Amino acid sequence: MSDRSWYCASGGQQQGPYPEAQLREFIARGNVTADTLVWTEGMTNWQRVGEIPGLFSGSAAPPAIPRAGAPLPSGSIAGGQPLSASFGVWALLGRVLLLMIGTLVVIPAPWVATAWYRWFAEHISVPRRPNLGFAGQPGDIWYVFIILALAGYVGLTGVAALHFLMLPVQGFLGWMIIRWVVANLSSDGRTLSLTFSGNPGLYIGWHLLAFLAIFTIIGWAWVATAWMRWICQHIEGTRREVVYQASGLQLLWRTLVFVLACCSIIAIPWALAWYARWSISQFALVQRTA
Repeated sequence: MSDRSWYCASGGQQQGPYPEAQLREFIARGNVTADTLVWTEGMTNWQRVGEIPGLFSGSAAPPAIPRAGAPLPSGSIAGGQPLSASFGVWALLGRVLLLMIGTLVVIPAPWVATAWYRWFAEHISVPRRPNLGFAGQPGDIWYVFIILALAGYVGLTGVAALHFLMLPVQGFLGWMIIRWVVANLSSDGRTLSLTFSGNPGLYIGWHLLAFLAIFTIIGWAWVATAWMRWICQHIEGTRREVVYQASGLQLLWRTLVFVLACCSIIAIPWALAWYARWSISQFALVQRTA
């Protein structure tokens, strides 16, 4: 049965297919419970996970407890519950292309950006937060997306000074978008009480540092991971803390592989899905200690 693909029913919607190994991971994390309806080829009807012999009872068992003083597995966080993504290869590529085209045209930018965040959130699995969603509307901060889209054309002017002057503006607009996205995340149709408390001045500073780090060729990866941890530390309103666990080296080599794969053109859809899924899996939830 291990080579089967499974479909899950969540919130009245069909999700999947998922390889059985991934389904067992969902069960272990609590995303899929004994009452979740699933179906695979050969079954006449949907069945609850708990009714399928060997699927639920044998999947939720925790791994062996490491001996005292033993290091945790690489890339893991004690007590952390990692996020996961379930989007398909072609669906992700189509959404990315739609976002790019809408931004280039400028006027549709608020609508395509909002649709992107809504679709992306719906395909992320968060432990103990069923049916993640996004409640933001295109009219909320429409001007932010319009200005960002127009800023993309600044480079065409050939005036380097103008491009550098736009960097702080782009940083501030990015801060507004993160604050808006965090405030509009929802679970089971109810908006979560989340806020982003990061200082806009510090966010702009991170934005400028990330731009300068590009010229170091490899240093940008360490700046990016540190910036991401700073962002996570300022997401508040929940008993669990959002953490980012990737190291600079992990981000660097995966980004290089992604770029090289994209050079072949044909591999872009699979490389994009691989990179995006890994990126989501580097976020986890841990119980706050204070």
